[in-house]
Amino acid sequence: MLVYPSSIDLSTRTLRFLAGQLTARRQGIGTRWRRLPVARQALLVLAHLRCGDTYAQLAAGFGIGIATVYRYIREVIEVLAALAPTLTEAMKTIRTKAFVILDGTLLPIDRIAADTPYYSGKHKRHGMNVQVLTDPFGRLLWASPALPGSTHDLTAARQHGIIDALAAAGLTCWADKAYQGAGRPVRVPFRGRHLKRWKRRHNTTHAKIRCVGEQAMATLKGWRLLRKLRCSTNRITNIVKAVLVLHHASA
Repeated sequence: MLVYPSSIDLSTRTLRFLAGQLTARRQGIGTRWRRLPVARQALLVLAHLRCGDTYAQLAAGFGIGIATVYRYIREVIEVLAALAPTLTEAMKTIRTKAFVILDGTLLPIDRIAADTPYYSGKHKRHGMNVQVLTDPFGRLLWASPALPGSTHDLTAARQHGIIDALAAAGLTCWADKAYQGAGRPVRVPFRGRHLKRWKRRHNTTHAKIRCVGEQAMATLKGWRLLRKLRCSTNRITNIVKAVLVLHHASA
């Protein structure tokens, strides 16, 4: 197999942060020796998450076995996922914002047609539903655990307790038509083809505010692994949490 040097579009701050977390992890469990030092393990995981490099590619590039690559990646994802904020913790930051934007995204997964719970009729593909909260400038604040792609956005938001948390905090939230019926804290556009002029103006203003939230989706999809997940669906929540923690560390 041919091996060539490549680059990762992340700052050294992210690498230092991850290396620091791994150092604490190794000291905590009393690790004496590893095939790769912490900086190299951190770089390996960033290449996997950010660039979507496969286990085989990473094994060849770092000169270790595929099984070792798997263990290293899983270890780091578990360490990072433990640092991800819960919705309750995230609300402390969200309460300082004028308003938030709520949106859902589908993370594509490698599944067959028989896997009905993971098929999204809206997107016409298999995936996992993730709810995202962003600030008025489109900065990613919080991402929810992943649910099967057939889950409706409003159902997912209620199941995660997002609607109740926003109502309790007295925050205004902007969302799309998928959240119709969410209640007072969530503002949605008017539905229908033949709307009055003032309703059309409202929808235009609403769309301008809500479209800023698409930046958060671009932030998530900037981690190429999330563009096509080929792992167990049970691991996707931790992967999303790990990406969220790394994103906040690099901001």
